[in-house]
Amino acid sequence: MPGPTKDSLDLDADMTGVQMRDAMGQLLQKLRYEPTAKRIRATLGGRTVVDTTRAMLVWEPRRVVPGYAVPYQDIHAEISLRSSTPLENDAVGFMLPDLSKVPVFDPRIPFDVRTTAGEPVEVRVPETDAAAAGFRAHDPGLADHVILAFADFDTWFEEDDEIISHPHDPYGRIDIRGTSRHVQLMLDGHVLADTTRARMLFETNLPARYYLPMEDVVAPLEPSSTSSMCSYKGYATWYSATIGDQRVDDIAWQYEHPLSDAADVRDYVAFLDERLDLVIDGEQQKRSVTPWS
Repeated sequence: MPGPTKDSLDLDADMTGVQMRDAMGQLLQKLRYEPTAKRIRATLGGRTVVDTTRAMLVWEPRRVVPGYAVPYQDIHAEISLRSSTPLENDAVGFMLPDLSKVPVFDPRIPFDVRTTAGEPVEVRVPETDAAAAGFRAHDPGLADHVILAFADFDTWFEEDDEIISHPHDPYGRIDIRGTSRHVQLMLDGHVLADTTRARMLFETNLPARYYLPMEDVVAPLEPSSTSSMCSYKGYATWYSATIGDQRVDDIAWQYEHPLSDAADVRDYVAFLDERLDLVIDGEQQKRSVTPWS
């Protein structure tokens, strides 16, 4: 049986393993794009102004979720240059120290915080005067495409399913697993929740979340006026808690009508353990640092 060749031995000698998170962190500071086979549609001012099977997913530098870039020919509205002063990006962003040494941009960071060379444009529906921001990047891979501000449009669809918050990342996902670990959430010695019936939600590049049966929550919870949405999980209701003699606002959330990917945490409640003491099987965990810390 022939042995390895010299070339293969040299190749093996030059290859060094890399942790995937480190590789993703290095790519985070680059402009990234990927074609999608999905039909993408968007409405603006009550009209369908985007309808394409040639869209690209685009991650501008430091952005952790993608946007859509659409060919000019597939945008059925007026497109013109717009004046825009790029917002300073050095002082904005959120730390994800496990992933990046520089602040990252999540969907809360405005579209016009720019780290890519190019020209701002506007997409306008003359009949209704509805308008949305866009950006034409000076990159050959995105020639003849416009990156569109997701939040400026009325609705987005991948095929026939509505998409909320931002496009789905083909390299990110969520997994939900039941666990019998002993999970306790505490603050200043007060127990908020205590369970061995949690469901763990694993999401790419984020700490694991523990979703707990409401019956195992000890601290009184009161619905707040805050709401949020997640592209993978749906719309969340938030709660404030009374802990000892203090009230802690917006410390927990619940998906009462989750999207299909998150069906297994329906009616379970999760806590921002970045701001609490999380104890697993009797061992206190180090508090994670995330954009919600």
